[in-house]
Amino acid sequence: MIAAKTNSTAAQPGYRIGDERLIKLTASAAKKVSALLAKQGRPQGVLRVAVIGGGCSGLQYKMDLQDQPANRDILVETSGIRVVVDPKSALYVTGSELDYSDALQGGGFKVNNPNAATTCSCGESFSA
Repeated sequence: MIAAKTNSTAAQPGYRIGDERLIKLTASAAKKVSALLAKQGRPQGVLRVAVIGGGCSGLQYKMDLQDQPANRDILVETSGIRVVVDPKSALYVTGSELDYSDALQGGGFKVNNPNAATTCSCGESFSA
């Protein structure tokens, strides 16, 4: 008798679990992301942080709210928020902290990235 081979990888998630050494959120950033997820009707959603080419200094951050991690993502739970980063972006954001300020000038999300060699004056792009 030949036993049927089961596909055990189908039940496995297509993402990896990381920790706050990759990226972490401050309490104010977590509060804002949580409010944005709730407003979009995605209380169990994730914040995607990516690095893409462009901006004044060559690289820029892209943030997006999504329903769940994608295949190959790294999932980090920080301050009660699930953050996902693709493997390529992880090379650039490792050790970063995401903060949020609702100040009239200079407000919004800010990434404090120890890997950034230079940043532009607008604070939205960097080079590594």
